[in-house]
Amino acid sequence: MEEVEKEKGGDGVRAVDRALDILSAFGAGDRELTVAELLKRVDLSRPTLYRLLYTLQQNDFLTANGEPQRFRLGPAVGRLAWAWTSSFDLAEIAQPILRELWEETGETVALFIPHGATRQCIAELPSPQPLSFKRGVGYTEKIARGASGRALLAWMNPRDDQLRKYCEGLDLDPHTLAAQLESVRQSGYAESQNELIVGAVAIAVPFFDQKEHVVGSVAIFGPTVRLDQARVQELAIMLREHAARLSSLLGSSDNGYQG
Repeated sequence: MEEVEKEKGGDGVRAVDRALDILSAFGAGDRELTVAELLKRVDLSRPTLYRLLYTLQQNDFLTANGEPQRFRLGPAVGRLAWAWTSSFDLAEIAQPILRELWEETGETVALFIPHGATRQCIAELPSPQPLSFKRGVGYTEKIARGASGRALLAWMNPRDDQLRKYCEGLDLDPHTLAAQLESVRQSGYAESQNELIVGAVAIAVPFFDQKEHVVGSVAIFGPTVRLDQARVQELAIMLREHAARLSSLLGSSDNGYQG
């Protein structure tokens, strides 16, 4: 009797795994999928797929229409997505990725989000090295200043009037800022040296959500004596790889770098 119960339990777990595989088969650009398309993406027999599709429909995780049937994600998925987005803590989600960067680089790693004409630090792991730079959680700065700000602006596609607003009070004109942002888009990362702190270098890249909107930037700070141009290039590659993982966690499929 116990063996039978275990077998039933195992079947139930497998059924859940397979149902989740079906839901995970839908990508960001998939409005609808046919049975034939789903069969190419999940390792299931046609009868098993139909049985699970029916169960998912019954529970509002999928809807179907047309002939042949085309399946869409249903309102139950939307409710779960809303519950997740309304309760998630971005700094907490990013923490494992930030820690990996911190361990791999030995430099200060920080997370920034846009806040009107400023950007704010919401997470930071200070470098353990004696010579280092840090700003602290809660630190704010004008978004047009520094690598972490321009990494945001470059993919926010600001209008001319917004560029003028961002330059107010700075020794910077909108045309120069626009040129800087274009350079950031071309390289895929922003860099600053001696801009906010003498002797400091900052490198930053953006990360994106499921709609490919820029959510924030990840930055590395260090002294010029350690971060020469060759090292900056290495760190930029590392930053983009880790930021792409963070974007993926937030539902991005292509990381928004096409601008």
